[in-house]
Amino acid sequence: MAPTLQQAYRRRWWMACTAVLENLFFSAVLLGWGSLLIILKNEGFYSSTCPAESSTNTTQDEQRRWPGCDQQDEMLNLGFTIGSFVLSATTLPLGILMDRFGPRPVRLVGSACFTASCTLMALASRDVEALSPLIFLALSLNGFGGICLTFTSLTLPNMFGNLRSTLMALMIGSYASSAITFPGIKLIYDAGVAFVVIMFTWSGLACLIFLNCTLNWPIEAFPAPEEVNYTKKIKLSGLALDHKVTGDLFYTHVTTMGQRLSQKAPSLEDGSDAFMSPQDVRGTSENLPERSVPLRKSLCSPTFLWSLLTMGMTQLRIIFYMAAVNKMLEYLVTGGQEHVGFYSSVFGAMQLLCLLTCPLIGYIMDWRIKDCVDAPTQGTVLGDARDGVATKSIRPRYCKIQKLTNAISAFTLTNLLLVGFGITCLINNLHLQFVTFVLHTIVRGFFHSACGSLYAAVFPSNHFGTLTGLQSLISAVFALLQQPLFMAMVGPLKGEPFWVNLGLLLFSLLGFLLPSYLFYYRARLQQEYAANGMGPLKVLSGSEVTA
Repeated sequence: MAPTLQQAYRRRWWMACTAVLENLFFSAVLLGWGSLLIILKNEGFYSSTCPAESSTNTTQDEQRRWPGCDQQDEMLNLGFTIGSFVLSATTLPLGILMDRFGPRPVRLVGSACFTASCTLMALASRDVEALSPLIFLALSLNGFGGICLTFTSLTLPNMFGNLRSTLMALMIGSYASSAITFPGIKLIYDAGVAFVVIMFTWSGLACLIFLNCTLNWPIEAFPAPEEVNYTKKIKLSGLALDHKVTGDLFYTHVTTMGQRLSQKAPSLEDGSDAFMSPQDVRGTSENLPERSVPLRKSLCSPTFLWSLLTMGMTQLRIIFYMAAVNKMLEYLVTGGQEHVGFYSSVFGAMQLLCLLTCPLIGYIMDWRIKDCVDAPTQGTVLGDARDGVATKSIRPRYCKIQKLTNAISAFTLTNLLLVGFGITCLINNLHLQFVTFVLHTIVRGFFHSACGSLYAAVFPSNHFGTLTGLQSLISAVFALLQQPLFMAMVGPLKGEPFWVNLGLLLFSLLGFLLPSYLFYYRARLQQEYAANGMGPLKVLSGSEVTA
C-alpha cells in the first residue's frame, strides 16, 4: 500500500500541507501545559492528595467541586516533567531508527501513541480517584507521539529543492506553535463540552494521521538535493519506473548503465538525467576531508561542549516557566482562578508567534550566504594570481566565516532576549507579563533553529544527526531540574518565584560564553586562511601578480 518515492514526490505539496497541520495540532502540544493543568485540576486529577479543608477547584457548571492544593500541583507537574523529558530526550534514538527504517514506520508509531494518549486521558477522567496515575503514561505517550510526528516531518523539505529552507522553517514554526492547541481546547472545554468528548474526538482525528501516512508516505527516506541518490531516486524521467526490478537493485542497474554511457556528473539545474559512476561517487566521498573526521573529535570540540551548556540552560529556563506560569500568575493576581485562566489563555495564544520568529532566525542564519564562495585551495588562488585574475579590490566572503558570523549574531540576540525575559520575570507587575509572554515565545522559536544552523556550519554533515540528538537528550536532562525548582517554589518559598527566577537569570548569563568562543574561533580561522594565502584577510596586490 505504500507509494513509491516517485509517487510521493508528485504528492509532496499535499504531504507538506498536511504535515504543517499535523504539527500544529498534534506535535508539541504538551508545551501548552498551563491550559491543560487547569483542565486536569477541574476534572479532579490527584485531588485525593489534598486535605478536605483546602481550597477547591470548581467546574464551570458548579455541579462538582474538587479540592485543590500544592501537593496536587506537584504531582501533575511531575507528569509534565516526564512528558517534556520524553519529548526532547527521544530525538537521539529516533534519529537512529529513522536512519535504519525510514520516516514512515516512525510516523505510524507516533500517530498510534498520540491516539493512545488521548484515549487514556479520556478514560482516566471517568474515575479520577482510581485512575489518576494513568496521566503519567498518557503524557509520556503524548510527548513521544508528538516528537515522532515532528522529527519525521523535517525530512519532507528535501523534496522541495530551492524551497527547502522555507519549508523547514515552516515545519519548525508549526511545531513550536503547537503549544496553542491546549489553550484552544480549554476554550472548547469552557464552552461546556465534556473533557471525555474532547479527548475521544482528538483521538479520532489522530487516526487520520495514521491513515494519511499509510497512503502517502513512502518506505524509503527522502534524499537531500545535494545527495547523489537524489538524482537517481527523484529526477528519473526517461526510465520505466514500473519495471519488475525495484528498490536498490534497480538503482544499481541504472548506475551501472550510467557508468557505461557517461562519466559526467549530473546537473540538477539543467534537468539532466545522467548519473555519477560508483567510482566517481567513491572518489567524491574520499576527497571530502570532513568524511575523515572522527565523531569523537566533534563530540569533544569546544564548540559542541559550549553549545551543550547554552542549550541545556535555555531549555531549563523555558520549561520551568511553562510549568510554573500558573503559580507565578496566582502569586500576582488577586481575582482568583478566572484571571489565571485568562492570562494562561493569552500566553497560549501567543505561541503562534513562533510561526513568525522561526523564519526570522533562519533569515539571520542565511544572511549573505548566497554571496559567499567556498574557501579555495592555496594552489587555486596562486594559479589565478599567475593568470592575472586576482585584483587588489576583491575581498571574497567565505561561507564558513560568514556562517560563524551569523551564528554569533543569532546566539547573541537570543541570549539578550533571554536575559530580558529573566528581568521581566523578576518584576511583580501583572501587565508586564504580556511582555514576558512575547519574549518567552521568541526565545523558544530562536534557540533550536540557531543551534541546528551552527552544527551545520561547523561540523561534518554526517555528524549532524548524532550531535543534534545528543544535544536534545542532554538538554532534556537539564530540564528535569525544573521539578525540584518547582517544589522549592511552592514549598519553602511559599509560592514566591523571585529567588528561583533570580538564580535562573544569573545562570542564563553563561549563554554568552558560546558566542564569545565562536568569536575567538572565527578569528583563529581567519588567521589560518590568511596564513595559507587563501583567506579573506589576504588579497594579492597588483605588484605581487607582476612579480
